[in-house]
Amino acid sequence: MINPLPLDLNLVLDSLPQAVIVTDKTNAILYANMAAETVFRASSTYLLKHNMEKIVPFGSPVLGLVEQVLNKRSPVNEYQIDISSPRTGEGKIVDVYAAPLADNSPYAILVFRERSMADRIDRQLSHRSAARSVTGLASMLAHEIKNPLSGIRGAAQLLESVVGNDDKELAQLITTETDRIVKIVDRMEVFSDESPVEQKPVNMHSVLGHVKRIAENGFARNIKITEDYDPSLPDVSGSTDQFIQVFLNLIKNASEALMDQPDAEIILSSAYRSGIRIASPGSGERASLPLEFSITDNGTGISEEIRAHIFEPFVTTRINGTGLGLALVAKTIGRHGGIIECNSVVGQGTTFKILLPAWKSQKSTTPSLEEPSRV
Repeated sequence: MINPLPLDLNLVLDSLPQAVIVTDKTNAILYANMAAETVFRASSTYLLKHNMEKIVPFGSPVLGLVEQVLNKRSPVNEYQIDISSPRTGEGKIVDVYAAPLADNSPYAILVFRERSMADRIDRQLSHRSAARSVTGLASMLAHEIKNPLSGIRGAAQLLESVVGNDDKELAQLITTETDRIVKIVDRMEVFSDESPVEQKPVNMHSVLGHVKRIAENGFARNIKITEDYDPSLPDVSGSTDQFIQVFLNLIKNASEALMDQPDAEIILSSAYRSGIRIASPGSGERASLPLEFSITDNGTGISEEIRAHIFEPFVTTRINGTGLGLALVAKTIGRHGGIIECNSVVGQGTTFKILLPAWKSQKSTTPSLEEPSRV
């Protein structure tokens, strides 16, 4: 293979901390800098004798990037791609920037930036810690606030029956606001539910289809909802009702982010991502999370300041929001042994990704979607 880069550029690229690979339209490797040797745990001599199919997992999104950028003659970014292999080891997650080497060049340059698995683990632990904080707060509020509120509401109703017309409106306002506070506390009490999670095989594509029908006939009736599923995915383990609540919440949030947007679109997708493993709560075992389910919208995105705390209780981007919806989503996914993360670029949209373990059973079961008791 002939290196298409001039010598002085080779020296510059070798000094970069990011892995850089140059390929042609056949995915043959023509150049690899020193950082690429580290990332792929192979010498440049080895890399130059092989193509990209040899160093990334089968079916990796990286393989389609070269053809895409050379055909469109424009750069492409792909985030959080798993390039784990027996050679590179597990948990090798990278962001990839791909672009034509020059305006009319037949070559493409790929830049790999490693992401630490600690990013995901830290987010997972912080989400669960936040949920535990709300659990304790909810228990306290149920006793310390709901009981006095009941007395206040009763007194307001009694006053409404004896005061004049001018004061009835004030008494009704007290009753209405008391009811609103009780509803908020009731929502927080959901966090205190620590009963064991139902362990049944759940067809997540059926869950997503069910939620899609609800959205299209209600809050998202004017939004295009596209499905992009991997039909070969196995079932996951858990509660159908709880998964419906999770995705209903996420799709509702996405639809609100798309309000009054003419080209509004939500994409529901699923994929298999090998190599994601985390420690299971309460045990020393490490669980594999190969099943990825994503909700993507083309809305205005979420600012970095909010995004860093998006799963914490009482954090919201909506004027009248309580900030409990996504915190409850994170708690529910955590109780199912999974993790959730948010990727968003201001002005370009938002993606919520949920990673879950597959259902493990001695028997092969294909369940149908049960009608939830409440949605």
